[in-house]
Amino acid sequence: MTDAAYLLVHDDREYLLEPGEEFGTDLGVIEVPEDVAAGDEVETHLGTVFEVRALRGPDLFNHLERTGAPMMPRDVGLVMGHTGASGGDRVLDAGTGTGILAAYLGRAGADVTSYEVDAEFAEVARENMRTAGVSDRVEVRTGDLTDELDALADGEPFDALTLDTGDAPAVVERADELLAPGGRLAVYSPFVEGTREAALAAREAGFDGVETLETIQREMDFSDRGSRPSTAGVGHTGYLVFARAP
Repeated sequence: MTDAAYLLVHDDREYLLEPGEEFGTDLGVIEVPEDVAAGDEVETHLGTVFEVRALRGPDLFNHLERTGAPMMPRDVGLVMGHTGASGGDRVLDAGTGTGILAAYLGRAGADVTSYEVDAEFAEVARENMRTAGVSDRVEVRTGDLTDELDALADGEPFDALTLDTGDAPAVVERADELLAPGGRLAVYSPFVEGTREAALAAREAGFDGVETLETIQREMDFSDRGSRPSTAGVGHTGYLVFARAP
């Protein structure tokens, strides 16, 4: 993993900063040393002390530059758990967006090739991968994965395929050409229609263990009166299709 940014923390303040960076706050100017390391303390010119912490996955979700709604940690966790992506795996990803999932995969040790159709989004994602310290493991390509399927199918197979795009069903139709035997497929969609198409495409392609999950999460409220789920909302984020290549 390449050098990543660090999280500088003082009470409820958190700033994602890189070695050598200077950043002004109402608590004073922070000058991050070039040789900064997790566990150090950095003092602003007004005397406020910030603790230096190594980045964790949730920090990336909270602080990376966004180009839209990033995949939520709960969905990332399901993708990581169901694909089992880890060190040495080759992952093909499409719909990079902010790059949260790609960054998690890279931090787990996988080598990721990710496609993003929007050139500006792709450039932001590349910068985010550098900030996350995984630019040596995650390659963000500008383009539509569906245009590259023939070339990719002729190359070395991937261990996992992760999709967060509207045309995911078209990719799933050829996923068996892209994945190694037993390789894992994960498709995220905010809409049930695309999810159904992806699940049907996986079955028609001969994939095993096709399952579809809706992700709903509720926070709990604890008070002197009692404990109950929060009434803030249903916590729905989207749908996930998982399957295993034959």
